[in-house]
Amino acid sequence: MKMLCQLYGEKALNDLRTTGMSDYFDIARDFEHKKRSFDTENTNHVVIRLTVSLREIADKHFKQSLEERIAALDIQENSIIPKGSDKLKVVGNVIQSWFKGPIDLLIQHIKSLLAEAKMGRVKTIILVGGFGESPYVQERMRNEIAGVRLIVPPDADMVVLKGAVRFGHNPATVSSRVMKYTYGTSMYRSFDEKKHPDDKKVLNNGEWLVPYCFKVYVRVNEDVGVDHQVTNAGTPVSKISLTPVYRTAQVNPDFTTDPRCELLGTIKLENSSDIPFEEQELEDTFLFGDTELLVKSKNTVTGKEAFMTFDRSRKSTTKFNTSAKSDSILIVSYFDNAVSDYVLFECGGTGVITAAQHGMQH
Repeated sequence: MKMLCQLYGEKALNDLRTTGMSDYFDIARDFEHKKRSFDTENTNHVVIRLTVSLREIADKHFKQSLEERIAALDIQENSIIPKGSDKLKVVGNVIQSWFKGPIDLLIQHIKSLLAEAKMGRVKTIILVGGFGESPYVQERMRNEIAGVRLIVPPDADMVVLKGAVRFGHNPATVSSRVMKYTYGTSMYRSFDEKKHPDDKKVLNNGEWLVPYCFKVYVRVNEDVGVDHQVTNAGTPVSKISLTPVYRTAQVNPDFTTDPRCELLGTIKLENSSDIPFEEQELEDTFLFGDTELLVKSKNTVTGKEAFMTFDRSRKSTTKFNTSAKSDSILIVSYFDNAVSDYVLFECGGTGVITAAQHGMQH
């Protein structure tokens, strides 16, 4: 679709979505079909079916003709040829160029995964997702990833959907997850000259303290069960208690102000003004193991509580209850040319399959 934006303009495509959604869907479906079926051995070119209305809308926004816009692209002459007013003939080299960047990143990512020690038992890769049906994607993976068998199941584009439906009907199929990030909050710690830089300390009521220290609730790559929760208690110091929630890819983060730390949100809880703060108790609870992270802050004396949920952004390791036994399998799902996931199934004698799922943005 990026090529269509270059040739017809994003404004024209937006106008088509507004005035002729059915035409836009027809273009998208045909483009998706041609992309999935492209094969370097049997396909010298493809003909992409567009609509007359798209060209008419684009001509209103451009002074140049379609042929002039094609000539301005950084491609060989006659690589894209208009056929009538509703078709484009595109040669194979141009189509390969659409695939190259995303597939290069995908293969590089898979190779880096297979190099990890925990992937040593992987002998099979299962390629799922709509884009995984492309013969060209399969060809590149078979040629460039040695020592493993590649399997593409029938209806590969439906695998992810069916998995989501199964999980929706029976969430108990997932027994635990491995965290992609370290999660925690910000807190003050007593200054320790062996651990803390001098420029981090502040004087508070005669005591040297270090603000913005990362209080860890769970660490990256830690295995947590479904409904696993971690609670820490404290005492409020003001009418309003703020609990900032952070995450980082670091195993042992020091400060929430580090560049790699991300603030997900802040929970606001109101405390009682009628009870001395030192007689009140706060509990901050992180609930892990679900598809979302739930963080709750509660005043155990007043009973008031506040909570927030956070998307754990796709990557996790998931354990499924099963009795299967085999070698490890790496499942790669490829959605369009933007996102790839992998799932590592380790089928052992314990009767538990561990599936390590990871999301990578290109």
